[in-house]
Amino acid sequence: MRQTLTEIYDARVTAGELHADPAQRATLPLLEAVRAALEVPLPRRAKGLRGLLARAPAPAPPKGVYLWGGVGRGKSMLMDLFFAHVATPAKRRVHFHGFMQEVQGQLHALRKTDVQDAVHPVAEAIASRVRLLCFDEMQIGDIADAMIVGRLFQYLLDLGVVVVTTSNRVPEGLYLNGLNRALFLPFIALMRARLTVWELESETDYRQHRLAGAKVYFTPVNAESTRAMQAMWDDLTGADPGVPLRLPLLGRELVLQRHHAGVARASFWELCARPLGPADYLALAAAVRVLMIDEIPLLSASNFNEAKRFVTLIDAAYEARLRLICSAADLPERLYVEGEGTFEFARTASRLREMQAADWEVRG
Repeated sequence: MRQTLTEIYDARVTAGELHADPAQRATLPLLEAVRAALEVPLPRRAKGLRGLLARAPAPAPPKGVYLWGGVGRGKSMLMDLFFAHVATPAKRRVHFHGFMQEVQGQLHALRKTDVQDAVHPVAEAIASRVRLLCFDEMQIGDIADAMIVGRLFQYLLDLGVVVVTTSNRVPEGLYLNGLNRALFLPFIALMRARLTVWELESETDYRQHRLAGAKVYFTPVNAESTRAMQAMWDDLTGADPGVPLRLPLLGRELVLQRHHAGVARASFWELCARPLGPADYLALAAAVRVLMIDEIPLLSASNFNEAKRFVTLIDAAYEARLRLICSAADLPERLYVEGEGTFEFARTASRLREMQAADWEVRG
């Protein structure tokens, strides 16, 4: 027998997998209505004129949902619950930043063909593959995205794509104070008109509550610190194994092997031994809220390139106000004590210290 999302949620609370939260539970009937509408089978395409005349019109797609609220309220968990239990294969869940990187890459390729309106064929291609698009953390800070997002989503919604998205901001807070923001305002009106805007008003910030005052820097690298890092991952993700995080950049893709609901985990070598640069680290910092880095080694002239990348990575994480959790060979001040770059690394060590503090203010 088919369970509603509320029944599934209640069962997980009873099993101790989730903490009961009235605001989360009150959101589920809204998502259940979208789920039920999406599970209504579309009319089959009959062959021939007789079948064409007899075919019933396709039902209008349901309104999507714009679910917003502060960090750690459970928005991503609710969307994951909804996404996992919608019985349609034509669905996709993707981080909004990664999606817009894909779109920009497709637009870039199409514009080389002198097409008049590259946005329309991109939207048509997306709509031909999916009926439901779920986005995690809609945020717009790039003028290139801001200038095309209104037309893109107008096309997608007109083509019957249902959008469910989470965001830390009310629609009017998107692209706030951005360049040429007046050109972006129609997108806000579109979100208000075509999606149900719902605030998750839970007073509990689960992720920050778990991390407030917690130890987030483990040294040295040994079996104990490895167990501590795994315990942090399990606590933040519900022991989910994680899936690859794919961040398309122009002409290539940055992939981290473990990601779940805004929490990404990678080794120092995965992040710093590859030829990555500022664009990669900025994209990563925009895509996640918690970054776990395993096994930061002692740094010196022998791994100077890796050390430079690490400095750039920490700068990106610091500016993005990420919550950083690390295991390292030594304390921040002792990670890089010899060779070229030790003076510059002093700022990195200071930032590592600051990001460990209980009052570190993460991105909201």
